[in-house]
Amino acid sequence: MSVFQDSGFEHQFLDSRLRQGSYRVDPTVSKPNIVFITVDMISPDCYFTSRPLAQVIQTPNIDAISAEGTSFCRTYTTSPLCGPARAAMFTGMHPPYLTNGERALCGSQVDLQVDDVIFQDYLKAEGYILKHAGKCHVGVDKFIRTFGENVHAWDRWGPPVVDDDRYLDYLDHLNVQPPRYRRELVGLRTDKQTPANSFGGWIEQTDGADFPKEAHYSAFLADLTIRQIKAARRQEPGRPFFAQLDFFDPHQPYSIPSGFEKRYEEIKSAITLPASYTELQANNILPDNPIYALYRKYWGMYDEDTVIDYIAAHLLQVEVVDYAVGRLVDYLKSEGLWDDCVVVFSADHGDMNGRLGMADKGVYFQPDIFAIPLYIKAAKHTMPVMKKIETVCSALDIAPTLLAAAGIEKPAHMEGSNLLKVASGGEKEPMVQVFQTGMHVGMNFGAAIRLEMSGKEWFYGYNASTGYQELYDVDADEQVNLFYEAVGLAMRPELIRKMAEVLSTDVRWRGYWASFRLHNMEYLPDDTGADMQMLKPA
Repeated sequence: MSVFQDSGFEHQFLDSRLRQGSYRVDPTVSKPNIVFITVDMISPDCYFTSRPLAQVIQTPNIDAISAEGTSFCRTYTTSPLCGPARAAMFTGMHPPYLTNGERALCGSQVDLQVDDVIFQDYLKAEGYILKHAGKCHVGVDKFIRTFGENVHAWDRWGPPVVDDDRYLDYLDHLNVQPPRYRRELVGLRTDKQTPANSFGGWIEQTDGADFPKEAHYSAFLADLTIRQIKAARRQEPGRPFFAQLDFFDPHQPYSIPSGFEKRYEEIKSAITLPASYTELQANNILPDNPIYALYRKYWGMYDEDTVIDYIAAHLLQVEVVDYAVGRLVDYLKSEGLWDDCVVVFSADHGDMNGRLGMADKGVYFQPDIFAIPLYIKAAKHTMPVMKKIETVCSALDIAPTLLAAAGIEKPAHMEGSNLLKVASGGEKEPMVQVFQTGMHVGMNFGAAIRLEMSGKEWFYGYNASTGYQELYDVDADEQVNLFYEAVGLAMRPELIRKMAEVLSTDVRWRGYWASFRLHNMEYLPDDTGADMQMLKPA
């Protein structure tokens, strides 16, 4: 219900009865259908064009979204962990918590609260029919409140393959039995012999028959999304739909179906071991940072063939996702929905993909686990747009961008920018993005910033738990910590000054500032009158 108009915008409320959740919308903007697709944990090896493996992987359907839209080539998430990264993406703000629920300490917040506002709430208020399939990992209570009782949102780190009723019914219709591993990859304990963590691998049916790719869980999620869109069009044909599809893949443990055997051989032949892995193996050492040493033990990637297979499996799993995305894209095109539909493809965070002898992600500051792809295909009538944008962007930009597509002005609390404007040649709003770690396999709280110095883009991280600091050349394929090297020593005063500006001027980062100023006191001004306790009783 409109309250009043101002400069062409109508003022609305998420809750009109209580006059709560004020926002503004341009009533002249037609509301396109929106499809929002995310993958879970994808290595930049798969989409950084400078990486050799990006020339090997085949993702024609994901590439189609990029080709018909805009690629934002320097995009980062705020956290390398699933739950916090998704919370930031949906709220448009830095995350309210820094751990996934599975490993959180008692008393830690791990979910969005039902009264937290996510961008989907605004779309719902503006008449969109909301649909969701796949992983949410921010608390199902919030998703049920926003998407409705029929939402298919599971709140765990791994997919509910064996206890998803709809998936089992899907397999029955295909006359396919549930999957089991035909060949499984495992890490090793420190004795380098005893099996430890599973990385997944290649799957077959429980009777040993080949497992068809059309029966894969990712294909099921794409099929479910198609059925949800069909339902939305039948339920209320005059209303636009917002369909969100959150894949678990290519997160390990991998589950590669039949039909990719030839691709496996082609990809494997193109892989060389990461230099950082080879160096660790040759010297038989653990990384010098305690948190890296901990993760190195956790993953147990002591066998070179396993590392190569892990990298190959990661790329293959992305190709499985691409196959599933293709089913959805084909449906949208066959129904005449593609041209005027806004389609966004992104990810929650990155993957180490064998670098430093590690898989997955962690609570440390390697740029590869903060980098994410971001492709935005606008509705046809908004063209033309720029094809590639090197401006640094954030997962925090996704929420205001999708709202802008529906004519909704960015709410005041959101921190990102409308990237549709940037894609049309406009300037991106300035934003200070802080990257944070927290609790995962280990506990390591810290903050990082991205900055440009000496003609390069740098990623500078401070680990509050240990005082260890990290500095990386973002454009390097192999990320080597340069903070303690000659280049880092030369840059250190300026790095510390810039970090101090960020941490000391926002109350949210006060916890990092408290120890950062002590660890780096010799590089900061000698404020003899400063109270190091930061608080003083009156």
